[in-house]
Amino acid sequence: MTTSPRRALIVIDVQNEYVTGDLPIEYPPVQVSLANIGRAIDAAHAQHVPVIVVQHLSPPDAPLFARSSEGAALHPVVASRAYDHLIEKSLPSSFAGTDLADWLAAREIDTLAVVGYMTQNCNISTVLHASHAGMKVEVLSDATGAPSYENEAGYASAEETHRTFSVVMHARFGAVVGTDDWIAAVNDGKPIAGGSIAASNKKARSRAALGA
Repeated sequence: MTTSPRRALIVIDVQNEYVTGDLPIEYPPVQVSLANIGRAIDAAHAQHVPVIVVQHLSPPDAPLFARSSEGAALHPVVASRAYDHLIEKSLPSSFAGTDLADWLAAREIDTLAVVGYMTQNCNISTVLHASHAGMKVEVLSDATGAPSYENEAGYASAEETHRTFSVVMHARFGAVVGTDDWIAAVNDGKPIAGGSIAASNKKARSRAALGA
């Protein structure tokens, strides 16, 4: 017998800095992910799934997300919608230095669905934290996103970063799905299955063996 998940939707750092500020999300296109974030919030409300909004804030003189700055403000897609809990954070994981774990435990939430930014930073940190705490995790791949990076270690495009982190998360730490599939699962009260390291690696080796 399958038990319906006790879900919460966490909306991570959907702030102006990623849209009109100095750290623009590039892949998927930010307007696509913003639209899907709005859809996910609306679907959660319709099915009485609690919505947690997370806002990253840095000191007033910081180059990004400076407290009280326009860049640090919640984007209207989130600010215009109701939510059940607001968290302010200063570290990548939404659990670090916040009351998130206690808030979820008090409501017996066992499944955390993740939307927002960035795939490779605050999202993956939160996903790992939740997974290590024994929670099921769902990541909406088209309601999240990444920028490109270049530093002493090399260059990574936004697309390859988002894709690689999504594949890694699905192999062990959560189920990575599109917004349409997530909304369908929420409406049906059904869980979403993730992958496994063994199966993911076996499939990749099979592809290599075929020369694909």
